[in-house]
Amino acid sequence: MRDLRIPDQRHPEKAHRPDQEQPKKPAWIRVKAPTSEGYKRTRDIMKDNRLSTVCEEAGCPNVGECWSQGHATMMIMGEICTRGCTFCNVATGKPNALDVFEPGRVAHAVQKLGLKHVVITSVDRDDLDDGGADHFAQTIRAIRHRSPDSTIEVLVPDFLKSKPGSVEIVVEARPDVFNHNLETVPALYPTVRPGARYFHSLRLLQKVKELDPAMFTKSGIMVGLGEDRGSVLQVMDDMRAADIDFMTIGQYLQPTPKHHRVDRFVTPEEFAGYEKAAYGKGFLMVSATPLTRSSYHAGDDFARLRDARLRKLGRA
Repeated sequence: MRDLRIPDQRHPEKAHRPDQEQPKKPAWIRVKAPTSEGYKRTRDIMKDNRLSTVCEEAGCPNVGECWSQGHATMMIMGEICTRGCTFCNVATGKPNALDVFEPGRVAHAVQKLGLKHVVITSVDRDDLDDGGADHFAQTIRAIRHRSPDSTIEVLVPDFLKSKPGSVEIVVEARPDVFNHNLETVPALYPTVRPGARYFHSLRLLQKVKELDPAMFTKSGIMVGLGEDRGSVLQVMDDMRAADIDFMTIGQYLQPTPKHHRVDRFVTPEEFAGYEKAAYGKGFLMVSATPLTRSSYHAGDDFARLRDARLRKLGRA
């Protein structure tokens, strides 16, 4: 049996890659180790319900802050991904069979944590005919049943190898926010996200709007992978052409020496410039800071997103 704590077993596809230098993090990136009672309570609830979180699996720097407030992004369909993106710390390999009781356990954890807004994500499951779309839908429905007042955000895979109709399955379950990350600029896809296709991901988000124009859509990228400002601005234009409501931009952090190198640390001032540019292009909501991640402050951001739409419609 694989031990996912051992790097070569966690990332067999990266085991023979040369080590990449890991530059020292600047002061604006450093965070304190998690120690609060709220963090421990959230950790215990996840453990008791046998749930995985992307916070742990992807090594998110915000885990201490978010978990101390009872906010955790639950990762369904196991902890082993069928893809091997060079930026990602989630384990790669052949996943286990789906757990049919997982949606109920997720719903129980959401209720126990008292979440007003919950984010559900997953590994890529290219081994499943629908890419796990029905499992997402079941999880959404289970949360609605146990916590009808909670708003739900899903961060889905690209369903690139799934049968037709997979996206529709998730949309029909009516999450409040449909999120799928483009991750980087198109020129870097062959080295950063080799199993994915930029325009397929963009089209997926556009299709959600066609299926349900009222559903909020969201996407994000990392910077510091080797892109330039012009290519980031082009991604903004592509997202707006697909009618995406909410864009996130955060600093890429290298999980291990075997992962894609950090090209540079983008300054807070540059992030502020990206935020200003994105709002100028018409996004309802933008989060652009070094520590921004897809689900960072997701609940507060959802409230602001909803208010922004009401203002745009003249109903505030």
